[in-house]
Amino acid sequence: MTGVRFEETTAVITGIGAGLPEQVLDNAAVIEAGRLRTTDEWIRTRTGIVHRRRVAPGISTGDLAVAAGRAAISSDGGSAPDLLVLATSTPDQPCPATAPYVAHRLGLGTVPAFDVGAVCSGFLYALATATALLHSGLCRAPLVVGADTYSSIVDPTDRDTAALFGDGAGAVLLRPGRIDAPGAVLAAALGADGSGHQLIAVPGGGSRQPMHLPQVDPKATTFRMQGREVYAHAVRRMVASAREALDRAGWPAETVEAFIGHQANQRILDAVAQRLGIGPEHRFGNIRDVGNTAAASIPLVMADPTTQRALTPGRRTLLTAFGGGLTWASVALNWPATVPRTRPPSPEFDLTPLSSTDLLRSHAWTPSASTSSPS
Repeated sequence: MTGVRFEETTAVITGIGAGLPEQVLDNAAVIEAGRLRTTDEWIRTRTGIVHRRRVAPGISTGDLAVAAGRAAISSDGGSAPDLLVLATSTPDQPCPATAPYVAHRLGLGTVPAFDVGAVCSGFLYALATATALLHSGLCRAPLVVGADTYSSIVDPTDRDTAALFGDGAGAVLLRPGRIDAPGAVLAAALGADGSGHQLIAVPGGGSRQPMHLPQVDPKATTFRMQGREVYAHAVRRMVASAREALDRAGWPAETVEAFIGHQANQRILDAVAQRLGIGPEHRFGNIRDVGNTAAASIPLVMADPTTQRALTPGRRTLLTAFGGGLTWASVALNWPATVPRTRPPSPEFDLTPLSSTDLLRSHAWTPSASTSSPS
């Protein structure tokens, strides 16, 4: 694991934006659509999720990223970004990267733009990367976006994953500032362990199992996760990276005033906070309302009205995440002094909104009678 502390000057968050689809699905709609052998109570108690957002047909990750990026730029109110980093594991297409087209649609001209593929740790990887690039002098106003449409890769008949994920995007705009400023990024810790690459994966569709060749598994291009193993790794890795980030920032864990973890599972978030000694009154999240939005989850919590009302600028804030790869990351920062903006995504052409009863019809999968029952 690698960590860094930024001295004297650093990147300061001056804008925050969110892009959320308008369609809201409750647990009952997801259960009915996938004919899942589970219950609303089981999903709530095991994950903490009640609702999630879902994109309409034709709305892509790039559309969500554009909405969040525009909102963050509006929140900042200053000059245009001069670099764009997009964290996603559901790009608009395998090639090219989605970030350049997002930058084009935002009217940013020929600024550098690239994707970061660290799955659910992607936003913090991107935030640390943009902060380092700003610190080096390569840019002065990087825009960092986390965006994912997991509805495009999740099998709605898979009881283990169908109810977990929602679609969304969040973004922050950074500018140079002092380390004591509200929004200042103070320290970061990043890590990865490729020996666990199979625990969170979409095995098909890449160069190892190309789409044009017959797939050994007919569902190889859908998302798969080994939940029990992931839980153990997630808690251990997030705690370790959080402690390193706090050590580099010079903050005792008991002084953290805002804890925001990747919104994967409420039990994971509670376990990490408990091990760090951070009380419930300092934990913030929105998993109940939007589910697991992958790379978008942390900036969406930062943009959430409940979080904004509870925190004042300068509060000691700890961000931490774990994702496929395996990857993990933590960032220590001062809570920003900015008012977030939210925009709904829109495609470049009109489409009919997707209803919950059309979920299965928009995928190639068919319900399976062999799905397991709640346990």
